[in-house]
Amino acid sequence: MSTAIQDEQYASLPNGMRLHYASAGERGKPLLIFLHGFPEFWFAWHAQLQAFGDRYFAVAPDLRGFNLSGMPKEVSDYRPKLITQDIEQLVAYLGYQRCVMVAHDWGGAIAWNIAISRSGLLDRLIIINATHPYAFAKALANDPEQQQASTYMNWLRASGSEQALAKDDFRVMEQLMLGMGRPSDHWFDAATRQRYHASWARGLSGGVNYYRATPLYPPTDEDPGAGKLSLNPEDFRCHVPVRVIWGMQDKALLPQLLDPLPELIDDLIIERLPEATHWVVHEQPERINQLIERFLVE
Repeated sequence: MSTAIQDEQYASLPNGMRLHYASAGERGKPLLIFLHGFPEFWFAWHAQLQAFGDRYFAVAPDLRGFNLSGMPKEVSDYRPKLITQDIEQLVAYLGYQRCVMVAHDWGGAIAWNIAISRSGLLDRLIIINATHPYAFAKALANDPEQQQASTYMNWLRASGSEQALAKDDFRVMEQLMLGMGRPSDHWFDAATRQRYHASWARGLSGGVNYYRATPLYPPTDEDPGAGKLSLNPEDFRCHVPVRVIWGMQDKALLPQLLDPLPELIDDLIIERLPEATHWVVHEQPERINQLIERFLVE
């Protein structure tokens, strides 16, 4: 059953952030929140909003810095704790104390932080190709293969990357969307391309600032990156049920990032999709919906 999506909704949060969000379903039903990544916006989840709005209040915000949400100018405004606070306050704004969260890429990074530090907010977490912070930190510090796969992060962290991304009608942005694995552009049709270009035209600095604000980035000759961090794995343990969906052809987040998860999560199920890339939500929306359906109860 497909449910209509309501767009053009805004939440003015106590911390001063104004988040745009789309939703499907009725407020009062169980809350199901979807968090997108870079360089996406709420529309990445349109197939999921339509599929789950009949039984849930399904909500997909634009994260701060993206599309129609507020775009603070300072890099420090994109620290993970502030974006985590946005989502906590959004849940309260919508009238809820708890939710199920489905998250991908940078949205997943924020969701991991919530599961670790604000577990009372979550009934369960469904992660799609987004790495646990401890696992990512260790890989960036010690795994040459992941270090190489993450070199793009340092390019995005550099001054002027947003101008380079916008050049030639967002040519590099499209390469990001159609790369990170086996090319699969059937989902990026003309209508979808138009939507993404409209979102990107509103500004790219916010999305890029996620990379500039994080302490997790690969080392260079001048900067040890994540290698300078001293982390205790017990500080990053998840006590809420976590279900992970992973496109195994992801060339940015490599499959070995899954290996430490059993030692970090009390209640874990991993579903590996052999042919899918980083953009599995777009490539296989029906399969993603099936897995979300299963993981909502399993």
